[in-house]
Amino acid sequence: MYIQSLALKNFRNYESLDLSFGKGINILYGDNAQGKTNVLEAVYLCATTRSHRRSKDKEMIRFGQEESHLRMQVMREDISHKVDMHLRKSKSKGIAIDGIPVKRSGELLGLAHIVCFSPEDLSMIKNGPAERRRFLDMELCQMSRVYLHDIGKYNRIVNQRNNLLRQIYFEPSLKSTLDIWDEQMVSCGVRVIAQRQAFIDKLNERTQAVHAGITAGKEHLEIVYRPHVPAGLFAEKLAAGRDMDLRMKMTGTGPHRDDFAFMLGDIDLRKFGSQGQQRTAALSLKLAEIDFVRETSGDQPVLLLDDVMSELDSSRQNDLIRSMQEIQTIITCTGLEDLIRHRMNIDHMFYVENGNIIQK
Repeated sequence: MYIQSLALKNFRNYESLDLSFGKGINILYGDNAQGKTNVLEAVYLCATTRSHRRSKDKEMIRFGQEESHLRMQVMREDISHKVDMHLRKSKSKGIAIDGIPVKRSGELLGLAHIVCFSPEDLSMIKNGPAERRRFLDMELCQMSRVYLHDIGKYNRIVNQRNNLLRQIYFEPSLKSTLDIWDEQMVSCGVRVIAQRQAFIDKLNERTQAVHAGITAGKEHLEIVYRPHVPAGLFAEKLAAGRDMDLRMKMTGTGPHRDDFAFMLGDIDLRKFGSQGQQRTAALSLKLAEIDFVRETSGDQPVLLLDDVMSELDSSRQNDLIRSMQEIQTIITCTGLEDLIRHRMNIDHMFYVENGNIIQK
């Protein structure tokens, strides 16, 4: 699988843009704040319906415009597919696949498998649990329609339960209806926990092997899933926390508060790891993610590297470059020194300046 082309209209700082990509390594270079990352954001958005920068739809529309249009051509199993997306300030986004509108944005997931590595990912280990849950959900949603359905349903139930908790403050008679939502929440949440555990177990095997190779076997990395509540105790803990939920007017128990940890032996890297150890673990995770997507989907993912080469030392750069073999990669960088030094076989090179792109 690879991305053939990308067309943008009124997206970020691009009034109009048409790009064709090679099957191998594609480089976008230029000074900061010129629009390089915006291209990667558009690719990620067309594949996952979300911005890898956590931006809202209206924030990605070019200043002074009411809507934006994105079009991406994807080649998969020798068949070309077209993704069209409209971002609108006053409405939800519109999506069409091969000219046919889709009712749910989740229908797009899985058409193009994307692995994105950005400076934010380097700090994912030391950031809060929300970052790690977002990683879990995005990877699982790309690879499993069942999980996409379950996590979407679970999140809707939590939101509806939270609304009910706020209503009960004004209408105490509604308290009896909590039982219905709790039953649904536990039923759906147990499935979410099981799928996350299975995913972490499989990803952990690959991450350990990659990390052992990077560190020459000197360190043993383990990813440990830390569910907020064990599946078997979910119903009991939810009931026990009901009084607190009513006081706080929000749901405090469930997989929406899950986390996972990166451990070197007994050392939790988030709390006690050095910056080098954290970056090595983050790189190992991303390289393992590539292998996992390849094995699970039977297809090659597209790798997006958003200005991370300069953040890694030479040894880690070599490990990352080896992972680019046989997969399409789109790289942003300010300079070409690191890439030239590694003698990379570059398919296309684009110079980016103030929303204009010139192929070199």
